[in-house]
Amino acid sequence: MNSVERARGLIREAQEVFRGDAATHRQLSDCLDRLDEPLRVALAGSLKAGKSTLLNALVGQDIAPTDATECTRVVTWYRRGATARVTAVYDGDRTTDIPVLRPNGRLTFDFGGLTADRVDRLDVTWPARTLRSFTIIDTPGTASLSTDVSALTVDMLTPQDGESGADAVVYLLRSLTNTDTAFLARIGEAIGRESGPLGVVGVVSRADEIGAGRMDAMMSAGEVAARFAGELERTGLCQAVVPVAGLVALGARTLREVEYRALVELAGVHPDELTTAMLSADRFAAPTTGLPVDAALRAVLLDRFGMFGIRLAVTLIRLGVSDSPSLAAELVQRSGLSELREVIDVQFGQRADQLKTHTALLSLLRIIGGAGRSGAAGVIATEVDRMLADVHGFTELRLLGRLRSGALRLPEESLAEMTRIIGGFGIEPTLRLGLDPDATPAQIRSAAIEAVQGWREWAAHPLLDRTTALACTAAARSAEGILADRPHP
Repeated sequence: MNSVERARGLIREAQEVFRGDAATHRQLSDCLDRLDEPLRVALAGSLKAGKSTLLNALVGQDIAPTDATECTRVVTWYRRGATARVTAVYDGDRTTDIPVLRPNGRLTFDFGGLTADRVDRLDVTWPARTLRSFTIIDTPGTASLSTDVSALTVDMLTPQDGESGADAVVYLLRSLTNTDTAFLARIGEAIGRESGPLGVVGVVSRADEIGAGRMDAMMSAGEVAARFAGELERTGLCQAVVPVAGLVALGARTLREVEYRALVELAGVHPDELTTAMLSADRFAAPTTGLPVDAALRAVLLDRFGMFGIRLAVTLIRLGVSDSPSLAAELVQRSGLSELREVIDVQFGQRADQLKTHTALLSLLRIIGGAGRSGAAGVIATEVDRMLADVHGFTELRLLGRLRSGALRLPEESLAEMTRIIGGFGIEPTLRLGLDPDATPAQIRSAAIEAVQGWREWAAHPLLDRTTALACTAAARSAEGILADRPHP
């Protein structure tokens, strides 16, 4: 029986124990339903970090308001739905539909007479393909001027009652401030107490602005991301740090043909002339600037791509990109969004069942803990504790964090191999073992046996500290898991 089915069985046992308690039974039903829902990924970060823009880029549609309005001060859940609909949950248990408006072409949610302090959350359903696999939770800024608004994000990520929070977190950084590190430390503390999300990925957001929109902006952002990653390694929290130019990514994923034609016209301008026109955003958009694209459309390009995105698109067209789909694909790749989506897939998507099971078990523990952990409930709680400690997938995810903390005393090449075997580059057996995708079952089995032996030898090394020895044992168990799925012929 896999971990999902074991968790499902424990929740059903708890339902039997509390069948006479309507409120607790309802919480347990929600906990059970959680296992069949998409993975929940929260976007968190400071004010103006670009969370909503990144959300739109990940989804490939303009579904989240990006202006600083009432709706950006509320936790908002984006789920897959047949039609676009926004519902506000307010004053505890009341709900109302919120109109979706596009004044001046910008999407916003009209709260009417409601204020953000009355709204507990927004539920947005949208017919977007990405939302089939992920429910995305957009949170208020962690450095909000209102401590109550910041607390909404903390409470959602580290719930204390029976509710399920996020399964994983994408944390956006513009700089590594004390507020950021304190918030990440709080998530880390929750993870350490087994009460928070297991997966956390960092994003250097609005990355093109780091290089002031220059053509080498993403290179500069990559260096910043590496520095942030190095500093965060001491916490062992973020499993990766990726630079992303969210505005460029969103513009690329929603590129219109009229915008592509305008970019082609700009690419036809003499380089010196265009460079002069783009010395500043004001000069580029000014009606008096002599360019073949009218000023109104230039202003749209600035709003949609920024100076860096326009420069990058023009350069790509001059280098031979000859149609709008090709340009969009190149811009997405160079924006960093492709790398982020790959990291999310490896760290979150491929481990969706493990992450959801972890969240469901924590919710179950909080529910039956609140109802009293004696008798049958105590037996279930003990089994939940055992699962949280023993399920190897959870061990792998925690170990991925420790690998980045510098706490393990192994040679660099061995640390890289450990990252690979525990699924840091993907959970397929060939990826874990460093084999070609078309490796034969015999080759996979042979490599797995060698990995088990190698990591067992490391674990028994007399000079290793206990933490490193336990990590080596976990790596051996990962290799043993591959063998267990491939019995000897």
